[in-house]
Amino acid sequence: MDQLLDEKKIIAIIRGIPLGTGQQTAQALYDGGVRFLEITLNTEGALEMISELKESFQGRMKIGAGTVLSVEDAEASIEAGAEYIVSPHFDEEVVTYCLSKGVTVWPGTMTPTEMVRATNLGAPAVKVFPVGALGMNYIKDVRGPLNHIKMIATGGVNLDNIQDVIQNGVTAVGLGGNLVNNKLIAEGKYSEITKLAEQYTAKVEEAAVHG
Repeated sequence: MDQLLDEKKIIAIIRGIPLGTGQQTAQALYDGGVRFLEITLNTEGALEMISELKESFQGRMKIGAGTVLSVEDAEASIEAGAEYIVSPHFDEEVVTYCLSKGVTVWPGTMTPTEMVRATNLGAPAVKVFPVGALGMNYIKDVRGPLNHIKMIATGGVNLDNIQDVIQNGVTAVGLGGNLVNNKLIAEGKYSEITKLAEQYTAKVEEAAVHG
């Protein structure tokens, strides 16, 4: 999983999409080159969607759970089939629980202290959130002393800045509404989602070449 994340670099975040649109949304993202899909638990029917998509995309797409706020959330997500767990915050118990179950966990961190503590607990990567509010150079600054820590930039990443963010040394980016546009989904414009995914994928590939 780590190697695939290093290579693909994009985690598409599904949050609050209309009920019943999960399958088509996932397919549209997959067609555009996305291989990591995070379904946030504050999305209606999230656990069922995780189970269904895990079955549909077995081995082709990595399906994870996001907005995991507690050990109970993590347990329910893993039971539903989540292949990785993402949280907006750093909770030692959640990290320890996921690792004890052999499930990858990317906890949300903001400060260098949290990043180091999460890494020392065994988290293979940390989600740096909210990058949009912190400023895109924040990653560059913290990676100076902490370049051994794999970071996933989430919040505020878009087509205009994704290459800069990647060139600042992140392992991956989490893309929510800027890629998984709920308005397009509600209107059934799945081909537009595929187009967006293709644009992001192309930017990532270009950044890798010029990196």
